[in-house]
Amino acid sequence: MSVAISALEAVSEAIGRNKEYLTSLDAAIGDADHGINMARGFDAVVAKARTLPPDADVGTVLKTAGMTLISTVGGAAGPLYGTAFLRAAGTAQGAAIDGAAVIRMLEAAINGIKERGKAVRGEKTMLDALEPAVEAFADRYKAGRPLVECLDAACEAADKGVAFTKTIIATKGRASYLGERSIGHQDPGATSSFIILKALADFCRQYESGEN
Repeated sequence: MSVAISALEAVSEAIGRNKEYLTSLDAAIGDADHGINMARGFDAVVAKARTLPPDADVGTVLKTAGMTLISTVGGAAGPLYGTAFLRAAGTAQGAAIDGAAVIRMLEAAINGIKERGKAVRGEKTMLDALEPAVEAFADRYKAGRPLVECLDAACEAADKGVAFTKTIIATKGRASYLGERSIGHQDPGATSSFIILKALADFCRQYESGEN
């Protein structure tokens, strides 16, 4: 099986383990369905990805994931995550996956989210986790650090970004209806972004150690 498909399986398992947690976060400021929708979407992603040829390249796997998320995840998360995966797929097509490629994929994903969601960092969205994450990854990569260390740095930055969302007012989505009452609540989208990055970092660590 493709390593990329195995990585998606790891992401799907992590989202599934956190389904109730994500839904509880969304219940406080949204539609109370983020965890349910994400779990359903990534279950569908894995099922679809397993139908791909064993030697499917990363770009093909990510494109399949993006299209599946758009068609199966409700609310804003489906189009946003779907667009992110499709944009990442565009940069990964036929390319060797090294640290530079990961940066290009993450930057493309973030730009896709910005364009689709008409959002910027600091609005209590997944961008508050993802933008610090790619910056931290790029800093470590430029310093010559190994891929797993770069991913760990990205996760640490994303986790801080998630915590930051508790301190700011939501200006996008249903949470924005709460205005100042959204302060103190953690953004579920930023949280699911952190969970995805953490799952990928853990997968890469296990893969490098030969556990996968």
